[in-house]
Amino acid sequence: MKAHLPLISRRSFLASAVALSVSMRLAARQGGTKLILLGTGGGPRPRRASSGSAQVIVSNGVAYVIDCGDGVARQLVFAGVPLPSLRHIFITHQHSDHTADYGNLILLAWAAGLNSRVDTWGPPPLARMTQLFFEMNASDVDVRVANEGRPPLAPLVHVHELRVGGTVMSDETVKVTAALVDHPPVAPAFAYRFDARDRSLVISGDTAPSQNLVKLAAGADVLVHAVMYPPAIDRLAARVPNAAALKASILAHQTSAEDAGRVAQQAGVKTLVLSHFVPPDDPEVTDATWREAASRHFRGTVIVGRDLLEV
Repeated sequence: MKAHLPLISRRSFLASAVALSVSMRLAARQGGTKLILLGTGGGPRPRRASSGSAQVIVSNGVAYVIDCGDGVARQLVFAGVPLPSLRHIFITHQHSDHTADYGNLILLAWAAGLNSRVDTWGPPPLARMTQLFFEMNASDVDVRVANEGRPPLAPLVHVHELRVGGTVMSDETVKVTAALVDHPPVAPAFAYRFDARDRSLVISGDTAPSQNLVKLAAGADVLVHAVMYPPAIDRLAARVPNAAALKASILAHQTSAEDAGRVAQQAGVKTLVLSHFVPPDDPEVTDATWREAASRHFRGTVIVGRDLLEV
């Protein structure tokens, strides 16, 4: 007689197995630049199958986090990335599925032992958001500084608001470049390119098909592109009372998987990674569906992303 684990136990087992797999891959690539997809679902609604939009690039022991959707700190722990290794956070745009845990990531990394400078980058009102978060959590922070001997948190965090594309920052590990992309009505919205010694990685953020993104991603090793599957948008919108407005919004500011393939082909990238899936949890839209759509116009490697996948 076959034993069946309870549903929660099965989920815990699968999460542990994925985390172990990620840790093994990280160990195998020590010294290289690693990209880990932390959350691959599109939209702010919490889901069982995927976390909010986030990814991390780890190079030379430093963590560069791009977007902070719901659960980003826990996903970093599952991925085997030490929270105190956080040094930079990049926000692509001001939508809650990309910013919901921005402040929480900083606070929880500090609670886990972070005592080094953290630089955050992104569109306004990033500075105001950061200030208000510190004010909201001042009581907890002050108690932990006084009773636990932790360093004051606010002086560690340095905010840089971005309004135009161009070079963002450069250190001994990576050069980061931003480009404006099209995500109406949210503006500015950015894509980011990370050029390390061993590879180049581009994160699209949320965008309609964008020639600025094509230029930014030219010749890159990896392009992570947010995608939607238009035939399934009606089913997604049907779940909510604002169906017509939601459908129009999604179609106006997202990129279909097929068009993501076109963008990747025009840019001449080697690998296209699909992420930020819209819809994120439609059982009729399979990995094969996403892959086939993206491969219609892209001749390189197509990877259908999933949470905690290292690319």
